[in-house]
Amino acid sequence: MTDTINLTGSPLNDNLHLVDFDKATPETLQALTEQALHAASCQLDNIEARQDTPDVATAFAIISSFDDATAQIWRHFGILSHLNSVASTDDIRHAHHALLPKLSAFGTRTGQSTALYQLYQLVHDEFDKLPDELRHDAQKRAINKGLQEFVLSGVALDDEKKSKFAAIESQLSVSCAKFADNIMDATYHFARPLKQDELSGISSNGLALLKAAGDAYRAKNPNASLPSDYVATLDMPCYLAVMEFADNRALREQLYHAYNTRASDQSPDTTEFDNADLMVEILTLRKQKAELLGMSNYSEYSLATKMADSSAEIEQFLLQLSAAAKPKAIAELAELEQAAKKFGLDKLQAWDIAYLSQKIRQEKFNLSSDALRPYFPLPVVLDGLFDICKSLFGIRFVQADKAHFSAWHDDVLFYTLYDDDSDTLLGGVYLDLFARAGKQGGAWLDDFQKRQIKDGNTRLPVCFIVGNFAPPLGDKPSLLSFDEVNTLFHEFGHALHHLLTQIDVAAIAGINGVEWDAVELPSQFMENFAITDVGIGKISRHIDSGETLPADKKDALIAAKNFQTGLQTLRQMEFGLFDLRLHSQQSDTSLSYQDILQTANTIRDEIAVITPPAYQRMGNGFSHIFAGGYAAGYYSYIWAEVLSADAFGKFEEDGIYNAKTGRAFRQEILAQGSLRDAKDNYLAFRGRAATTDALLRHRGLVE
Repeated sequence: MTDTINLTGSPLNDNLHLVDFDKATPETLQALTEQALHAASCQLDNIEARQDTPDVATAFAIISSFDDATAQIWRHFGILSHLNSVASTDDIRHAHHALLPKLSAFGTRTGQSTALYQLYQLVHDEFDKLPDELRHDAQKRAINKGLQEFVLSGVALDDEKKSKFAAIESQLSVSCAKFADNIMDATYHFARPLKQDELSGISSNGLALLKAAGDAYRAKNPNASLPSDYVATLDMPCYLAVMEFADNRALREQLYHAYNTRASDQSPDTTEFDNADLMVEILTLRKQKAELLGMSNYSEYSLATKMADSSAEIEQFLLQLSAAAKPKAIAELAELEQAAKKFGLDKLQAWDIAYLSQKIRQEKFNLSSDALRPYFPLPVVLDGLFDICKSLFGIRFVQADKAHFSAWHDDVLFYTLYDDDSDTLLGGVYLDLFARAGKQGGAWLDDFQKRQIKDGNTRLPVCFIVGNFAPPLGDKPSLLSFDEVNTLFHEFGHALHHLLTQIDVAAIAGINGVEWDAVELPSQFMENFAITDVGIGKISRHIDSGETLPADKKDALIAAKNFQTGLQTLRQMEFGLFDLRLHSQQSDTSLSYQDILQTANTIRDEIAVITPPAYQRMGNGFSHIFAGGYAAGYYSYIWAEVLSADAFGKFEEDGIYNAKTGRAFRQEILAQGSLRDAKDNYLAFRGRAATTDALLRHRGLVE
């Protein structure tokens, strides 16, 4: 079988190497992945069978050829993995999961291949003897990072330990995927038909979302008898429509209970998807993996490729921020308790917080999240975001005609990106922004295709931005909450980091190889531009009247920027400490699920000011650390926010839309990939190391 999924006949530039998703069936992707696996495995066989010691140029050529072979594996599997996240079906899931053990085995074999490692070491030691066209900093950096990956893959282990390491990696790949499956299945299993008298307080936008969910429920269950046209689900837009606005307290409690016990034995809906045993297994396997490499715990393993030096340094950092946030959080809790009394609630409960927070926001700032939605139609927000990017970075996004690209769903958009000065094509980005069945929750960037210029061939970077925003309703476009606006800016920050790279070696281009606790710098940095006076003017236009957000609402939105940031900060620190301590355990005794729950309770007692119900099972739905890339790394969000806040401080000093400062950020941060250490990128931009001063100020935690 040949590569049959490349898009042909499109007027879009061939260097984008776009995919024909109509041809990308799970069967085809599985077959192509297995074909590429076989080809790469044969190459590795040949490498390991060599008896001679090649010269450095030959060694480099062997490594380069093998990289090309493995790139084919990850291209085809990357598409399948993406589809499993955004358009999951039984066939897609089966094909995806069937490949995981094979991919894990190949990846471990590659990372533990002494022969391949020796080729890398030879190139490293004799790098100065390479031909001139190969002897540059990007190639040298890629070789150095490759050597580090060999060490972390267990290349120095004896055969018995290598076998154990491989078995652990294989099981982790399957278990982490199953964890994510369980959350998705638990989320979409729940549906709560609503009675007419339960709709009080819900906004018109919320009712439209619940009506759309009701229509979908009827289509799936045509014989069902429903008390109204409305159905509540655990999709985030529907969930928030109830939790933030429904006057019916019992209804809010039911949804809170269902959402916060997903994939656990405490779920009032189903216990079929309980993640408890998987959590224990994943944590245990990660610890065993680290110990095989001579490390005391998984946190030590994780930090080998991060900016932070130790878990003790991170813990101190998180606890210091918790202490800074606690006074504000206590005051915010008191405000919630006062509001509870005002609305006749006997005692503030967890399912009251979102509802009362909306009431307080309305009273203090005359702002309601749903009342703002008509001012933020998605097309307007995108146009404003693109204009901001053009002003700051000198780039231009161009929407592609739907006839010129292929996608996995009709809602998907595709944009090409150009340098505005030279008109050079830089890359492309797919947008898949709306919640739907078969799609994992949350928002993320998939850096699917890395930039590479090799042997005269150019492959431009392409990525997927995925969200779960409220979908268009009727003939109106999607109307975003301001939280969704922030999320869009956040994910576009990641996309810019991926697309604006000037590095031509894929292994260190864009986000690839960047320390994980610095990856969130561009994303959190971009959020700042959504909440400026000029920024709001660019991204707001009322869906009916066409007016920008009125001055009083704009001022109120900016004033409300730090609304409940004390509570939000403590919650973030709670998640970070939970992740860090779970992965820093050094006890020889086996871990139990009760130990996990106790860790969560201890941290909550230590820093939190709000205690959730005993049935709450936050960890069972914590996909970032059990199924994503944030194990012993969830602290990265706040760590990188220190950098992003301090970086934005430079724009506050020079002018928010200062083009020279924007170009400097593009050149020193966004363009560099992992050619330099993240701290060196930051120093090149800012001229000094970051401090926490701007973070504390931006979050309103200091005067």
